[in-house]
Amino acid sequence: MSVYTTVGHAELAAWLEPLQLGTLTDFAGIAAGMQNSNYFVTAGGVRRVLTVFEHLTPAQLDFYLALMAHLSARGIPCPQPRVDRDGQLWRMLAGKPAALLSCLPGSAIESPTPEHCATLGHHLAHLHLAAADFPNPLPNPCGAAWRAMVGRRLAPKLDVEQRGQLLKELAFQAAQDFSTLPRGVVHGDLFRDNVLWQGSKLGGVLDFYFAGEDVLLFDLAVVANDWCVDTTNLPVLVAAYQNVRPISAQEAASWPALRRAAALRFWLLRLDVQHHPRPGEVVTIKDPADFQQLLAQLCLAPAELPR
Repeated sequence: MSVYTTVGHAELAAWLEPLQLGTLTDFAGIAAGMQNSNYFVTAGGVRRVLTVFEHLTPAQLDFYLALMAHLSARGIPCPQPRVDRDGQLWRMLAGKPAALLSCLPGSAIESPTPEHCATLGHHLAHLHLAAADFPNPLPNPCGAAWRAMVGRRLAPKLDVEQRGQLLKELAFQAAQDFSTLPRGVVHGDLFRDNVLWQGSKLGGVLDFYFAGEDVLLFDLAVVANDWCVDTTNLPVLVAAYQNVRPISAQEAASWPALRRAAALRFWLLRLDVQHHPRPGEVVTIKDPADFQQLLAQLCLAPAELPR
């Protein structure tokens, strides 16, 4: 989350009025993440999160906000969009679409334990099952087609070593066939900064704005790449996930390639932000080298899915 769009007190107070929450007493920008502008907003004595969407279409907004409402109704601890008196989940603010969502308890952690990873694996599998009946989901916005397109666009901007690594990985991924693997709605961005904890209890799952329909195991690969730097956490994560949604032998065979696809996705996203920065009041830019190095490691030492 970052702040690209500045919102004034008076215009925010007017925007909040149809939500009938009480007097606006405080708001402050949130400096984390990369895509949208986010503020903590306190009105009527309750703190919530305001998100101003920088580049999403109305169809995407309708999907993401309806998905969160759907998951929340099924017991998944995720933000609930606030509906105004006309039944709208989002309205324009400072020239951009915006929504107000519930503020979940807890804080992010830097060093997950095996217990954290087991809890997260359990919740991720339940999320996949809870979203199974969500109608007409949009495709993963950073799926295979996006990775191929952005990779080709960025390749000329990279140095010789980076370009060679990228083109080799794009060719490898183009040769993969994931079409027969179980698919559904994936979160797509379940990093440590998008999960809140109260001790070892999961308090909430945030930032669904990269969600979409894709291979379910790709989502687990995204989590593994960020949460399981300590490899002792990986078997615990996978076992907890499988206790809720069993992983087939065919899925397991695709695991090394899916982990590479997940690493490629975030390397490209961070490279794109680095080479095409957007101005903002508070902007977080993350180092692409982290996922370039992880991708190189996964290529040199591919590991099977723990069983």
